[in-house]
Amino acid sequence: MGPDVDEGVRTMLLLMPRLVGRAKKIPVPASLSSFSLAPRHLSLLSYLLFDGPLHVNELAARLEVAPTTVSLMVGDLARSGILDRAEDENDRRRTIVSIAGRYRADVEGWLASGARAWRKVLAPLTPEQRGLFIETLQAYEREVERAGPEHDT
Repeated sequence: MGPDVDEGVRTMLLLMPRLVGRAKKIPVPASLSSFSLAPRHLSLLSYLLFDGPLHVNELAARLEVAPTTVSLMVGDLARSGILDRAEDENDRRRTIVSIAGRYRADVEGWLASGARAWRKVLAPLTPEQRGLFIETLQAYEREVERAGPEHDT
């Protein structure tokens, strides 16, 4: 039998800062270290790595931010050479974004240790258990966002 709710809360409150701290210690590849990449950039790069080239609006929807926000991020990363932008041949008003070839291996390496760890811990779970775990983390994220610091109890 698992912990009661209060023990679960205690465990998670102690665990989450350690997880975040460890994630922050993953070294940025030397080739990317001068670009001042933030966590939001890592999420954008993760989508492009796992899902391939995407339109700005697709990235915005996945990142749950406004397309203008993604356009600004893409612009910064494209000027730095990390991302490539190309016109969509089917709709020239749309821009397709991808990781620049010279940085792809470095981005893959940066994400590899986290991906290996998630595969190792998620693989033994049933699809239902994985779904519940992921849904729980997503619900936690939504609740923290909804409540904000002004609503802490």
